[in-house]
Amino acid sequence: MKKLCVLLLLAAPFVLQFCSSSKNAVKAAPKLTYTANVQPLVVANCSPCHFPPKGNKKAFDTYIAVKGNIDSLIERVNRNPGDKGFMPFKHPKLADSTINVLVQWKKDGLLEN
Repeated sequence: MKKLCVLLLLAAPFVLQFCSSSKNAVKAAPKLTYTANVQPLVVANCSPCHFPPKGNKKAFDTYIAVKGNIDSLIERVNRNPGDKGFMPFKHPKLADSTINVLVQWKKDGLLEN
């Protein structure tokens, strides 16, 4: 009986090393991309002013344009209405959740797809 107990105690760590609990597993949040997350936001909130041919402001109709101006975009949408340079011009301030998409996209590395 003692031999069986010793054998079970020695075998237990090897057997239990393959057990895991899904409660303890941490899933990484998917990274945001321009195509899936940012482009719809920009189209909804920056057109027609920043989309050719009707827009007469700096164009934000491509990934390269938005990526190259991300710091300015984040800074301007964080301003308060009435402040010089506030965007979106003549519209209410964007929701924090919307602004956070831009911030998180930058943190995630400005991925295109």
